[in-house]
Amino acid sequence: MTDYLARADEALEGAYEPPRSLAEFVDLAFERPDAVSHAAKYLLSAIESMGTRTVVEEGVERERYRFFDDPANDGEHAVLGNTGVLNAFVDDLRTVAAGRGKDEKIHWFDGPTATGKSELKRCLINGLRAYSRTEEGRRYTIEWNIAAREEERGLSYAAGDDAEDDWYESPVQANPLSVFPEEVRDDLVAALNEAHDDHVPIRAESDLDPFSREAFDILEERYRREGRRDLFSAATDRRHLRVKNYVVDVGRGVGVLHAEDDGSPKERLVGSWMPGMLRELGARGRKDARAFSYDGVLSQGNGLLTVVEDASQHADLLRKLLNVPDEKRVKLDKSIGMDLDTQLVVISNPDLDAELEQFADRNDRDPLKALKRRLDRHEFRYLTSVSLETELIHRELTDETTVWAADIDAADPETEHERLRERMAAPLSVRMRDDRGQLRERELAPHALEAAATYAVVSRLDGEDLPASIGLLDKALLFDTGTIADGEERIDADEFDFDGEDGAHGIPVTYTRDTIADLLHGETDRAHPELPVEDVLTPEDVLNAMAEGLSSAPVFSRAEIAEYESRLATVKDHAFELQEADVLDAVLSDKGVPEETVAEYVEHVFAWDADEQVETDRGPVDPDPLLMNVFETEHLGRFDEDEYAGNEPSDAVEEFRRETVITALNRYAWEHRDDEFAVEDVDLSTVPVIRAVLEAHSWEDVRRIYDDFDPAQWEDPPANTETARVKRAAIEHMTTEQGYSEASAELASRRVMREVKGRWD
Repeated sequence: MTDYLARADEALEGAYEPPRSLAEFVDLAFERPDAVSHAAKYLLSAIESMGTRTVVEEGVERERYRFFDDPANDGEHAVLGNTGVLNAFVDDLRTVAAGRGKDEKIHWFDGPTATGKSELKRCLINGLRAYSRTEEGRRYTIEWNIAAREEERGLSYAAGDDAEDDWYESPVQANPLSVFPEEVRDDLVAALNEAHDDHVPIRAESDLDPFSREAFDILEERYRREGRRDLFSAATDRRHLRVKNYVVDVGRGVGVLHAEDDGSPKERLVGSWMPGMLRELGARGRKDARAFSYDGVLSQGNGLLTVVEDASQHADLLRKLLNVPDEKRVKLDKSIGMDLDTQLVVISNPDLDAELEQFADRNDRDPLKALKRRLDRHEFRYLTSVSLETELIHRELTDETTVWAADIDAADPETEHERLRERMAAPLSVRMRDDRGQLRERELAPHALEAAATYAVVSRLDGEDLPASIGLLDKALLFDTGTIADGEERIDADEFDFDGEDGAHGIPVTYTRDTIADLLHGETDRAHPELPVEDVLTPEDVLNAMAEGLSSAPVFSRAEIAEYESRLATVKDHAFELQEADVLDAVLSDKGVPEETVAEYVEHVFAWDADEQVETDRGPVDPDPLLMNVFETEHLGRFDEDEYAGNEPSDAVEEFRRETVITALNRYAWEHRDDEFAVEDVDLSTVPVIRAVLEAHSWEDVRRIYDDFDPAQWEDPPANTETARVKRAAIEHMTTEQGYSEASAELASRRVMREVKGRWD
């Protein structure tokens, strides 16, 4: 407990610093100019501060800002996917921050439900809060004390026991530079920009907020009556004004207007007058700005970010926000205005789009045309990456929030991809109580979440822009990894020009989540005398449930239901192929080719092609045609003896050696051309084409290696048979190496062997 308390103390100590005078703050600004950043510059700095990583989305490599992975909150509100949209938003911020345009725009995030828009709001809040706790991200405002008298020294002037009781912070997070008169402030900002030549200059265009102006005017009047000539210095003396840092949060630099918030437009936007406070202040008939509540969304978000959530519920406010971005001013009252420095973000579902278009047929007489011109639209769409969708489903079903980031820039990106594929295929165990109140563990078998994600993604893809050479599943795999295998060739996504409406429609993750949740609470009709197979949900179970529930779900039209059902078969085939690959790998797990044997073969192939000799312990020797023949026929199983004249290869064998083996290694050498390349130094498992060749086991290999194996006996093999021995070893491999439980391994292998039995003979 002491350790936790000490860590909490340390966290708070690192977030705050003692208040300082205005003069001290100016000195700080010259040392660290980001301390006086305007809203767009600060938001941009916060996003950029966490760096980037390389991702593949829609088959294209993109740089993604880690800020949107919500690293400050361990990924709890990470925005998965939509990297292109987020990058466009950051580009707009950069334009606004640098003063190159778009100042009049309102950032509008639009899209279907469950596409991550609300997560973006939470991610922004988390990231800004975390950044403001760092030294480079400190955010500052001012606080006033008008009770102090000049002749009093220190902080002993307060009437009460606590001197801090008379300090009142600017209710709208005023920038400390706003205290200076405009001409002085302009010179100060110019000096700051000259001292720190940055691509995004500092701007400080806001005057004091009404609350602070009231405090300053009271102090200025007091010292004018006393005959002071240094009025500004007196009114901003450390005893009356001090600069303090604050941690950004909702209500302090971030304003959020929720769907359920009500009140008049002015109350929702800036706040309201408090009659009781007016009487207490004795304003003598005038509106004292200190008697204003400042609890509107613009007041809370002044200095940084204002978010209007579910904007269609506040459509009446949007037209009142028209001039806020470019004029940067709002009214408290007819005679009292307030300068603003905030980035406006509007979040909505497609219903706002429909509302904005209701008068579109009036052309130039459309009353909403000015508003539409102000809105800078960023459209969120459903994920079109199977790995991201699998991660999202996993997050929806568990409390795990860590982002599955495959670091493409890593020293070994292929290992990173393999790690990501393993997470996609991994099972998920859920502990829950059944109808009798007993704890029960249900298992989503390996590939179950991946299959559900694949079906959801395939439902979202536009089939109109498909070339004849690929199908919807191929498109999904291209979008996920940027490349797919076509036999021994590789097809890259950049070979195609996909320009359809991918991700605009489809099965939302909420539907998938609810379907799986219902399955977890339901029962299966399977049993086994020893294994709890009834607690396992297979990929086929999940896919069937998703398809069967479409007709009763109110969110899909008849046309959508028919379309999604028609896409089920190809996904079920893909899920089966994933299971088949696991079972085949398990059956042949102890029949792999040693790395040194592969390396020896590759070296002899290179020497054969170059008409050179191979260096051995006995000196240079000619490449061994028998060694290559045996490797190709027995280890790879690619050819039989008819393809050789003695040990001399046929044209087909020669083409395989040159086009598949040598080309792959030459590509590897080119991609690693900064290093000294030698065949013996290559980790052959890192060469995708060679790895694919070496791992391309088939049932023909099983037939060749196990003479007495019979897939028809798999479900209950006779004792002391080869089938029994193979099954025992395969199940053990599946449970120890592939993440299966005994029950899920039994179900997956049975399903695969039923299919294999049908084509074995």
